[in-house]
Amino acid sequence: MTSYLLTAAAPCSRHLLLNPLKLKFPQLAKTITIRRRRRIRPAASSAAPPQGSEKRSEWDSTTAKLAGASNLPFLLIQLPQILLNYQNLVAGDRAALFAVPWLGMLTGLLGNLTLLSYFAKKKEKEAILVQTLGVVSIYVVIAQLALAGAMPLPQFIVTSVVVSLGLVLNFINYFGWLQNGIWRLWEDFITVGGLSVLPQVMWSTFVPFVPSSILPGTISCTLALAAVVMARTGKLSEAGTKFVGSVSGWTATLLFMWMPIAQMWTNYLNPDNIKGLSALTLLLGMIGNALMIPRALFIRDLMWFTGASWASILQGWGNLLCMYCLSSINREFFFVATVGLFIWLGTALWQDMLAYGYSSPVRSMKELIFG
Repeated sequence: MTSYLLTAAAPCSRHLLLNPLKLKFPQLAKTITIRRRRRIRPAASSAAPPQGSEKRSEWDSTTAKLAGASNLPFLLIQLPQILLNYQNLVAGDRAALFAVPWLGMLTGLLGNLTLLSYFAKKKEKEAILVQTLGVVSIYVVIAQLALAGAMPLPQFIVTSVVVSLGLVLNFINYFGWLQNGIWRLWEDFITVGGLSVLPQVMWSTFVPFVPSSILPGTISCTLALAAVVMARTGKLSEAGTKFVGSVSGWTATLLFMWMPIAQMWTNYLNPDNIKGLSALTLLLGMIGNALMIPRALFIRDLMWFTGASWASILQGWGNLLCMYCLSSINREFFFVATVGLFIWLGTALWQDMLAYGYSSPVRSMKELIFG
């Protein structure tokens, strides 16, 4: 017992000898010790990585991979519909093809063509491939609709010319064989064309409930043409010129957003023809767009997030809901698709909140919308 006390006291005695200040001014020595510790702490904390940065980096990498994985369903998206249309054409059931609205397909085709030009200019190979396959696959569907008489022949001919011209020009421009002046003319054309077609398609969707007219397209074409000419001649401010240059991207998004509305309106008018829709095509579209939502949210890209969310919820799930209500798909199929989609959306919001270290996913949405 004695040896233990001596052993324990020895270090204490040496410590007091090395620190004589403690013998005379114990309180002052305590204060100095505390200050020394406070000087050391900031150095240790500054060396450590910021809290949440590793989580954010991981989620950044994950969302990029998810966006890349969306290419697979998009590559296959129109294949089930093409096969179903082919079977109906061979069987002589042309009426079934009227379940697919050619106006909705046209808006999607023009959206793909616009985005193809956008990515071709940026030399994004993967995106170029996806958009090219999108253009070709939707064009095949439109050609089938024209064969069945579900799309007027004059509109099909004009569409064929625009698609052929667009694919050739984008291919030449990608390899740097196209003059800049010709490419600028093509960019102006798709800007004016998109702004002209969008209101016209929106109006024509509801004919005969509204009178048939080309006035919406004519007015929007005139305004778009005037805006492009003013931007090219330098009569607009820098902000105005930049706005005109960004219009084509938003036009493509709005064209995609109109697809589900046109489809659901057709379902409402002709519920008996809903058997002509492919549930697998709708499911693939829902999955492909849903895979891009986390990335769009993470990088705070409102245009991308709006298009992907709208297409996933309305174009995919909304039309599956129509098919379920009209007994075209079974309950189990619709239930799995519904639960899977909304769990995915909730997970995307939750993970984004954790990645940024927020306490609520509402803050992520505020940053996305308001910046």
